Amino acid sequence: QVQFVESGGGLVQPGGSLRLSCAASGSIRTILHAGWYRQAPGAQRELVATTTTGGSTNYADSVKGRFTISTDNIQKTVYLQMNSLEPEDTAVYYCNVQARNWDWKIEGYWGQGTQVTVSS
Repeated sequence: QVQFVESGGGLVQPGGSLRLSCAASGSIRTILHAGWYRQAPGAQRELVATTTTGGSTNYADSVKGRFTISTDNIQKTVYLQMNSLEPEDTAVYYCNVQARNWDWKIEGYWGQGTQVTVSS
């Protein structure tokens, strides 16, 4: 049973940095596409960043220039480097991964979420 487990969230002051990780807990062949989403209290889940197999990336306007998404297909992990954090970035962050399994099937996975709180 493959799962993707997030880590790296926490409390940080405005202007600070965090790196979120989303790692496969079971064996997969490769990560194809991945994205990070976030959901603040009382708000809908929103897209933060995506990356594809070819390496192209896309970011929400609110995080461009501050966040970087990347994939390590040796470690089977997706990262979100977050710099210059603002209180408005406070939310639960979720990863979403499309992966090819060893039976060549493609499946989608959601992480369980990790809390990021930006506050002084």
